[in-house]
Amino acid sequence: MKTILISLSLILGAAFLYAQDLPLNVIVLGAHPDDCEGDAGGLALLYAKLGHNVKFVSLTNGDAGHYAKGGGALAKIRMAEAEEAGKRLGVKEYVVMDNHDGELMPTLENRLKVIREIRKWDADVVIGPRPNDYHPDHRYTAILMQDAAFMVVVHNIAPYVPALEKNPVFLYAADRFQKPNPFEADVAIDIDDVFEQKIKGMAAHASQYFDWLPWLSGTLDQIPKDEAGRLEYLAKRRTFRPGPSTRESLIKWYGEKGESVQHAEGFEICEYGKQPSEKEIRRLFPMLPQ
Repeated sequence: MKTILISLSLILGAAFLYAQDLPLNVIVLGAHPDDCEGDAGGLALLYAKLGHNVKFVSLTNGDAGHYAKGGGALAKIRMAEAEEAGKRLGVKEYVVMDNHDGELMPTLENRLKVIREIRKWDADVVIGPRPNDYHPDHRYTAILMQDAAFMVVVHNIAPYVPALEKNPVFLYAADRFQKPNPFEADVAIDIDDVFEQKIKGMAAHASQYFDWLPWLSGTLDQIPKDEAGRLEYLAKRRTFRPGPSTRESLIKWYGEKGESVQHAEGFEICEYGKQPSEKEIRRLFPMLPQ
């Protein structure tokens, strides 16, 4: 019996080590093409460099986000931009759903779509926006993520795609909104080493960062024409400087180094998915100091 128990212990130990070596599967949900890049583009790069798998999903096709173009023509532009951004960020798969920009609703049909994407990716980590936001598409993306958080493990829901055997960790990306609750970073990731590459990934969405958003702010005439100038322009406006909550989290996870990080991405754990221990967080975020 003793020999059998020892052998079983060795087998279980070997299985645990093997599981630790398996690539992680991470999925980021955004309302529009370009949302995932801003929320977690640096994290995606760090995962990719370590050999893990990242998937971006845009729940709309972005066909309303421009002042001079729209409809199918704009959707094609935005899909091409998403594909290029994914390449620049090391994303393994980029899905753009065929929902109209500005018309996303938290319907059962869309919930099942989100469940299917999470299951197909066998996700360990799911990231999306918080439900308090100025844009209805952002809010409803958050609602759809929350509604999928438990259902991904329920076998009788969307049975045509096998249910996950484990509930992923669901995370909210950082935002600036204060009501009803401000963002609180449970995890913060130092992206200094990949900040420039993240900006290049975001810059692939030229129709947004160099057309639509400057037009909205009345600064379209300030956009440089050359690529280097555009990258510098974007980096100055999208700095990803750590806010107070993210800074506190950086210090928690990185120690003294966290005080000097210049660019970071923060994430808040959603209560509806798996609640990870500190040890589990370090496994799921292997770019953190171990």
